[in-house]
Amino acid sequence: MTMMTPVSMHKRAGLAGLYSHALCIASSVPLSVVQLVARAAVANVFWQSSQSKLVSWPVTVQLFAFEYRLPVLDPGAAAVLATAAELSGAVLLFLGLFSRFAAVMLLAVVATIQVFVYPGHWGEHLTWAALLLFIFARGAGMISLDHFAGRFFSRER
Repeated sequence: MTMMTPVSMHKRAGLAGLYSHALCIASSVPLSVVQLVARAAVANVFWQSSQSKLVSWPVTVQLFAFEYRLPVLDPGAAAVLATAAELSGAVLLFLGLFSRFAAVMLLAVVATIQVFVYPGHWGEHLTWAALLLFIFARGAGMISLDHFAGRFFSRER
């Protein structure tokens, strides 16, 4: 069996050649672009959620009291904590600043929603969790304040 290089993959004919060519194109997408898109996508979800909470605070507190019903926490405190986590997590992810911390914080929000609020919506929660786990595992990427801060502080040594 011979090893396929990107050059030899293009030389295949027909459907196999088209598939090989598509794989080469996909492989050429920089990981930092994928990380940026993942950050923006999941940040948008939590930004929109935080904004809907802020539009009518009394309704938000009522939702936490009568629909979400988180155990142990007072509905007012739970509303503040959830809104603060969603708002700050969305901003941090979008900027790529403290991205891994923001991803863990928002994973905790997702876990709370999944376990206590809407356990039947696991598919949607899994989508958010997958993006957040990717950011946690691989970081924010080169197009982020985390990357620039890392470069700046590595020069200071």
